[in-house]
Amino acid sequence: MLDLIAAGLIGFGTVFFIAGTVGLLRFPDIFCRLHALTKADGLGLALIALGVALMVGTWAEVFRIALIWFFVAVASATSGHLIAAHARQSMPQTGEADD
Repeated sequence: MLDLIAAGLIGFGTVFFIAGTVGLLRFPDIFCRLHALTKADGLGLALIALGVALMVGTWAEVFRIALIWFFVAVASATSGHLIAAHARQSMPQTGEADD
């Protein structure tokens, strides 16, 4: 039963990874693409990590999986923010005054 739940979580995680990839390919601008990647892939990784954590044998392996998930989540958020900041600085100015 536990293996079935783990397989379901891994399957749902894979669906979110595919949705993030479709968003990367289909959305019109960089900000929408980044949103799709950081949100969908973050949830996909969390579901896959949870599914794999249910299948491993020791708490040390669960801790390593959680640590990997944490570092990937931090790196994803940081790189998404840096890419968005660079894209915003590179955008042409419209000439409108900020209120």
